[in-house]
Amino acid sequence: MAKKSEIAPQAHRPRTLSLFPRKEASAITSSASNGCQPNALSNSKPLSIAPEGHVHVLLITTGSVASVKAPLIVGELFKYSNVKVQVASTNNSLTFFDRNQVTQHEGVQVWTDEDEWQAWSKIGDPILHIELRRWADVVLIAPCDANTLSKIANGMCDNLVTSLLRALAPTTPTFVFPAMNTLMYEHPLTAVHLKTIEEVIGYKVIGPIGKGLACGDVGVGAMTEWRDIVTLVVDQFHLTKQVKQVESGSG
Repeated sequence: MAKKSEIAPQAHRPRTLSLFPRKEASAITSSASNGCQPNALSNSKPLSIAPEGHVHVLLITTGSVASVKAPLIVGELFKYSNVKVQVASTNNSLTFFDRNQVTQHEGVQVWTDEDEWQAWSKIGDPILHIELRRWADVVLIAPCDANTLSKIANGMCDNLVTSLLRALAPTTPTFVFPAMNTLMYEHPLTAVHLKTIEEVIGYKVIGPIGKGLACGDVGVGAMTEWRDIVTLVVDQFHLTKQVKQVESGSG
């Protein structure tokens, strides 16, 4: 079995989300055989199914002002041809960015707690946090605020994001980009939480960095630069830059 730190496509789950109507018959059979009954829901948000060879990037945003970078991360990833993106956000993180700037990209949705049980009515129906964790090839928690960090380290499952992470396969590469006030970062419990998610759970923690913070303080606590986050995915998964089509004029 691959170690957590190894970057490799996931082979343990079907490459579809059975919650969504855009799936082929073969995908439905695959989902059903894994214990999730198909449920074509006309009112559910459609999710495009990435063909083989595409990397599924799940971006998780939490309640830090650094969530303002979410549209930039998604937009930059969409400059590459072999990637598909979904976003799962805590309610507090939605304060900091316009979800329309994310969902303008083809197939992308911003999933929240409100969506978690919207499509579920009986035992056997698909469950969103399970479907998303099956879909993901790589998870980016960017930003990871102190509250969510604490929840992950203590095994809490009180919202879509934490339930998804608790259900995540241990072989799914997961990168955590902390973002919080300097004193919050320097709090003794933060070190304990970071050690837990790295050494016990196996996540890779990157950052934070030192700079002027949104609160006015200057110090360590800012999220890793968003371009560096994208570069990590590009380099690890060998993403291919989109080739712009040049239209030739007539006459």
